Amino acid sequence: MNETNKISVVINTYNAEKYLQQVLDSVKDFDEVVVCDMESTDHTVEIARGYGCKIVTFPKADHTCCEPARNCAIQSASNHWVLVVDADEIVTPELREVLYQLIKQPDVAAGYFIPRQNMFLNMFVRDFHYDYQLRFLVREGTDWPATIHSLPMVPGKVEKLNAIKDARLLHLMDETMHEYIHKMNLYTDNEVEKKLGKRYGIGALLWRPVWRFFKKYVMDGSYRMGTRGLIRAMLDAVYQFVLIAKIMERRYRD
Repeated sequence: MNETNKISVVINTYNAEKYLQQVLDSVKDFDEVVVCDMESTDHTVEIARGYGCKIVTFPKADHTCCEPARNCAIQSASNHWVLVVDADEIVTPELREVLYQLIKQPDVAAGYFIPRQNMFLNMFVRDFHYDYQLRFLVREGTDWPATIHSLPMVPGKVEKLNAIKDARLLHLMDETMHEYIHKMNLYTDNEVEKKLGKRYGIGALLWRPVWRFFKKYVMDGSYRMGTRGLIRAMLDAVYQFVLIAKIMERRYRD
């Protein structure tokens, strides 16, 4: 293999011991695995070292999300292609095979959205559409903004990887309601900083939650999950309501 036909897997971690062994088992056949750790205090680094991963450290400081460390992880890789995997995501053997076949093609893009299947209340989500994540990309020239839920800026065209049977990321994180609401607070606080310039009013406070519920429950097919799907769609609506309310709160207090 030459460098352009090699793939590095990069994983950002912080106290990620819960699923890390399963994740590393799923990526051990790639050319390189880089773990960029944000000063974990559990057994994360010890587990990664046991798998022979390349380990780099990014200062935790007061960061509450992994995006500030994404560039550090990506640029620490040695190969032309990088697959960004979270510490609670499994790479299926079918996805690995598809990626290695993909990079042999002459018209390959610079970045690809990868299908991901999430878990909710002890069930893998059965939506009509996968949750696509821009995670497979060329290393050189890629820049990942240090804001939560940001997308990497890739030096070239970006495409969506076709959802071939079983070729996907499996998202193992099955959050409790307490964990979900805690993250909702963290994520909405970070998003407020990005959207302070928006002049949201009562219309957005009402319409955005309604639209997100409809999209999640009907268009994305959460209704097929029964009560789980209803809860999931309602939480998505609540997220939007809390976000808009926080933006308006900041404006009122300023």
